[in-house]
Amino acid sequence: MSSKYIVRQPIKDRNNRIVGYEIQYYGENSAFGGDGEAANDFAAADTIYNFLTLNTDKLLRGTLNFMTFTTTLLMKKTPRLFNKDELVIQIDDSVIIHPLAMHILQQYAKEGYKIAVNEFQFAPRYLAMLDSIDYIKVNFQTMQELTLKNIIEIAHSMNKSCIAVGIDTEELYQRAQKLEVDAMEGTVVAEKMAQKTHNSGYMQSNFFRLMVAVIKDEPDVEEIERIISVDATLTYGLLRIANSRYFSLRSKVTSVRQAVMTIGLNGLKQWVYLLSASNAENQMDEGAEEFLRLSLMRAHFCESLMNYAKNMPVSKSDAYLMGMFSTLNYLIDAPMEEILQQIPMCQEVKDALLHHKGRCGILYDLALCYERAAWAQIDRLAGELGIQTNLLTSLYFSCMEEVNRIWGEISQAEGIQPEQLKEEQPAAE
Repeated sequence: MSSKYIVRQPIKDRNNRIVGYEIQYYGENSAFGGDGEAANDFAAADTIYNFLTLNTDKLLRGTLNFMTFTTTLLMKKTPRLFNKDELVIQIDDSVIIHPLAMHILQQYAKEGYKIAVNEFQFAPRYLAMLDSIDYIKVNFQTMQELTLKNIIEIAHSMNKSCIAVGIDTEELYQRAQKLEVDAMEGTVVAEKMAQKTHNSGYMQSNFFRLMVAVIKDEPDVEEIERIISVDATLTYGLLRIANSRYFSLRSKVTSVRQAVMTIGLNGLKQWVYLLSASNAENQMDEGAEEFLRLSLMRAHFCESLMNYAKNMPVSKSDAYLMGMFSTLNYLIDAPMEEILQQIPMCQEVKDALLHHKGRCGILYDLALCYERAAWAQIDRLAGELGIQTNLLTSLYFSCMEEVNRIWGEISQAEGIQPEQLKEEQPAAE
């Protein structure tokens, strides 16, 4: 049975701010939107139509989403499953050369849907439809620089946004910056986002939630654990303190729950107030929050995969921390080897994060490959773990839904300001 996957990848502007996500689909042995026989096109269209009908709320939530539609999907009126303010209809050459599809596309444009063209070309059929296009996407891996420059200049002269795709190396990234594209996507996206997050600390709004939780008359330990567990830097800092010489423990603390119980509520309050004082001016930018969100998504996905992976030498909580800590070298601006020396983690997790070794490394690689839409490797990695590939997409979207829920709770704390809490803080001893 053919594997079918759906994943979303970020599109960022030249300042590394998220402008939207591309929804990528893989099924029937070919990438969704690519060339293929009509039978495969219809089969793929049926699959994605049925899936999206059930999962639009999980897939699109308050963001701009770019999604490639085949002629079949356009004819099935699939774009109308989505809010037109949250969707960009992407098309490729197979749609452009289809007269009926073009007529349908123009109707979508009249209804207010935004349109993007994949791998724009200097050809009459492309130039003739410029009035209906909002975004022009160009592949930096396949096009010559002069051609790219000309297309970008035409796009800007007609007030169209130009998006560079295939930005998988530093050289391509710098090239796209030089040519002044409006946005980019590719596998170096995470690293470029990471450069803005160095030394940026914890999520400010989530930290406010933690402050509120610890100053309650009767603090809820489970609530405190949940708040800390969604933030990689808070989790790392707490585990370091719990394992410091101050507590002189015989056994190492390896979970947030253990750390909270080890430090105690009074110690936890002092730690929170210390962080508040030392980071009073530290505001995390949008890019950094998106990056921490990535770590939370990896944590949940790795944990979920553990429910189906065979013969794993680690626990689900270990897998969660593996996903959560996979971004710490960017957040803390230090080598991963140095970071992992500061906290006790099982060797299997360390080997996975540092060297991608062992069964834990296979699980970690599977999460990364799915995230990056590395279709060719997903089947092999899932097979090595004994995970049925038809489970991956539903697991991915269930995790995305949970992360969206958590982020919704965090965003509700945005209105809390530090000065509201200062009068609650105890005097220094």
